[in-house]
Amino acid sequence: MCGIAGIYNYKTAKPVSASLIESMCQPVIHRGPDGSGIFTSGSVGLGHRRLSIIDVDERSNQPMTSTSSQSIICYNGEVYNYRELRPSLESGGFSFRTQSDTEVLLNLYERDGPECLEKLNGMFSFAIWSESQQSLFLARDRLGIKPLYYCITSDGIVFASEIKSILAALPQRPGISEAAIDAFMSFGYVPGEQTCFDGIKKLLPGHYLIIKNGVLSQRQYWDFEIDRNDDLGFDHYRDKTIELLEDAVRLRLRSDVPLGVFLSGGVDSSAVVAMMKHLEIDPIKTFSVRWDHGSSFDETKYARQVSSMFATEHREYTMSEDDFVSFLPRFQWLMDEPVTEAAAVSLYYIASKATEDVTVVLSGEGADEVFGGYPIYRYMRWVERYKGIPSSIRSAVTDPLLRSLGSKYAKYVEMSKNKLENSYFGVSFYDASVKSSVCSAELKSLSDTHSHSTASFVADIYERTKNWDPYSRMQYLDVKTWLVDDLLIKADRMSMAASLELRVPFLDHRFLEFSATIPTKYLVGEFESKKLLKRALEPYLPRNILYRKKMGFPTPVARLLRGSLGTMAQDLFSSNHFRQSGYFNSTQVTKLLDSHRAGQQDNHKVLWQLLIFELWRQSFEVA
Repeated sequence: MCGIAGIYNYKTAKPVSASLIESMCQPVIHRGPDGSGIFTSGSVGLGHRRLSIIDVDERSNQPMTSTSSQSIICYNGEVYNYRELRPSLESGGFSFRTQSDTEVLLNLYERDGPECLEKLNGMFSFAIWSESQQSLFLARDRLGIKPLYYCITSDGIVFASEIKSILAALPQRPGISEAAIDAFMSFGYVPGEQTCFDGIKKLLPGHYLIIKNGVLSQRQYWDFEIDRNDDLGFDHYRDKTIELLEDAVRLRLRSDVPLGVFLSGGVDSSAVVAMMKHLEIDPIKTFSVRWDHGSSFDETKYARQVSSMFATEHREYTMSEDDFVSFLPRFQWLMDEPVTEAAAVSLYYIASKATEDVTVVLSGEGADEVFGGYPIYRYMRWVERYKGIPSSIRSAVTDPLLRSLGSKYAKYVEMSKNKLENSYFGVSFYDASVKSSVCSAELKSLSDTHSHSTASFVADIYERTKNWDPYSRMQYLDVKTWLVDDLLIKADRMSMAASLELRVPFLDHRFLEFSATIPTKYLVGEFESKKLLKRALEPYLPRNILYRKKMGFPTPVARLLRGSLGTMAQDLFSSNHFRQSGYFNSTQVTKLLDSHRAGQQDNHKVLWQLLIFELWRQSFEVA
């Protein structure tokens, strides 16, 4: 696991200096504290920071030149099936100087070109400069587990694992993307290829970019197509689930350094531990984090149960309010962009502790997207069925009854009046009325002008899935937005900030392809999420672990905003920096904060969102 950076001045042929590449690598030393390397050749420069995981010998340092001397690679990630790929390359005449997956990938590209991506099982972003073809090839893994950003400049292209590396190479700091502000206020993150920095983009998951003969082209090499028409029976899908989980975990145990597991005690992380035990891994090191805010924010008793059951070497850490609040300014700098994922702070805390024992950890990230784990999927299925009741009965009888039960039910009544594509915008979508209440008139005007890019991105997803069932459409949307631009950003940034490699077995691309064939009735029950996965795991885990209420790494933000986090928010929202930005109605924001701190209303979601945005602006000094 590493950090990459590079420049290709294909427009002007301007030489790239080693010192400039070094300045790009400097801000991301945390991604690769074990070594560094730089390659420059005329208008091309590549930089690398290394976290040694597989073949820790110096021969595997990067940038790495192929034995033919025709290609140079700069690579972040892991290709888990490199051992299976190597024999065919050797039989085809390719020689190897190392035992690394890096050299396998480099030789595979020399043999197959862009088609090499179809053979890889892993998480990666990489750049390959071809001396013979005078071309630059950039690629990102199928699901976007590893990040890759780029910026088109007057000279050519600048790219890196993190935005802060790109900023180090630009002559001046870019401003805030106006389109991204609206997206952030709607989602809590920025979906799609845009970022909050004007002109800096993400290479989308499952895509590659190639520059040759002065022409830049971008293509998608992978996607998953949902077809649930064939029902092969519950037993088939249950058995296949275990088969895939076993192989996905087996591949992700390949490491030349110590590894462990982040264990929350939930279904997904417990499944990873159970499968490691099934594969006869011993000892297993497990790590948990808790809040000292009562049982609603503490799952550690379940983690202890799983640890005891599988005799793991367990470490447990308690995070304090001061730990959380004091880390926030650095948190926003490490994240690159504003992302309202409060659990990311806890993730960094446990990652920084885990590095005392291991360099690699596995986690259960992604199982909810693969196996239908979010309760909203069940609720939206109910909404779709509710639409089948004649409108006259709904308006006269059931709508008023449901509204009387509270705001949650009233929200679903309103959703039932619209098509799915006009009511569901992802797991974390924010109430538009709340956004409207805090945004300034100027920002609302900008949003009206610039929000089309995000709206178009979501609309394109719904257009592509227009003939699918509602659950499939929601799953596809969340994989393309929430998963990649919230959860995986969090996972990458916070683990790498602690110089720790995080591996996610449930996001083996074969799981998504398999999930796309499973009838919905096996995934999401009337009153149960993740139905198939739980049934498949019954021989491995106790029922109280499998069938307890989902907690999802909870963070007591509402409580913290009535304590020292509220004091931080008050200082930020009353500052001239916030008031003079012109983005938000500071008077209304102050009212929301005062009401929340007094215990009169729960406004923590929008207050946390605004606090994160303002901390990000200050961290990067953007206007």
